Amino acid sequence: MEQMKRSHTPKVVCFGEILWDVLPDVRNPGGAPMNVAYHLNKLGIAVDLLSSVGYDQAGDDLIAFLQSGGISSTLVQRSSVYATSEVLARISENHEVTYDIVKPVAWDQINYTVEMGKAVAQADAIVFGSLSAREQVTRKTLYSLIESARYRVFDVNLRAPHYSDEIIIDLLKKADMVKLNLSELLLIVRWLSTVQITDEVQAVELLFSRFEIQEVLITKGGKGATYYSRQIRYDYPTYAIEVADTIGSGDAFLAAFLAMKLAGEPLEVILDYAVAMGAFITSQSGACPNYSKFDLERFIWKKKYMDFASAS
Repeated sequence: MEQMKRSHTPKVVCFGEILWDVLPDVRNPGGAPMNVAYHLNKLGIAVDLLSSVGYDQAGDDLIAFLQSGGISSTLVQRSSVYATSEVLARISENHEVTYDIVKPVAWDQINYTVEMGKAVAQADAIVFGSLSAREQVTRKTLYSLIESARYRVFDVNLRAPHYSDEIIIDLLKKADMVKLNLSELLLIVRWLSTVQITDEVQAVELLFSRFEIQEVLITKGGKGATYYSRQIRYDYPTYAIEVADTIGSGDAFLAAFLAMKLAGEPLEVILDYAVAMGAFITSQSGACPNYSKFDLERFIWKKKYMDFASAS
């Protein structure tokens, strides 16, 4: 796996939606790019968040949340036309989450600025998803920013009906690394092949053959994760936990993966930290619970100690 260790403090740009996840009894800040930014910041990575909120109370509250966590809101635009995004989230008995995503909202209208371009050009990586590309204005801005990025991380989040195969394939053409789940992988390869592919390895090989992607990261919930480069495959199990909800667990996983990758850690350490972070967030309510890096590392130590003790 390509090492990204640098002499300076690593910096990541997260581009796209920020919103409120509205649950029956609580409203939590969310949106995949913001969740990734939140956890990167917790892990000591400098972050620029590129998004937009409305001139409304919901927007004021999101800006206040970012600032309270030490995340810069300088590049979060304010729209006088479109409202801040609020998403109705429903959690089923088996902890699966579905979303009712309204449009258009402020993050559908993120306009390119010179300051955004500079932030991306100076960062070690840009993280972007598929949801924010659903409308032309934000999609055009994203395409412009990607051109100057050093390392492009495509976090696939297929939320029907807010995507098309054409746009997803476009984004795959622009990515260095792709993070997705198994069902998303198999859906994408159905668009790419006239032959039905149900095997994970064959599906990943098809991505590598069709695009310039260098790494594929597949999240598998309670079964952990699998990492692919063009040379290797690495399966890594997760930690057993009691699930609170799964909102944002994949975003937390990605943030930890990138934080360790930017620190130049070996692949096994990177994946261990990433699956631990995903499990840690799944054991709590909401995508962005309040915690410290020490809390995460204590969680990892306890899990490893308990596993060792039970094995003995």
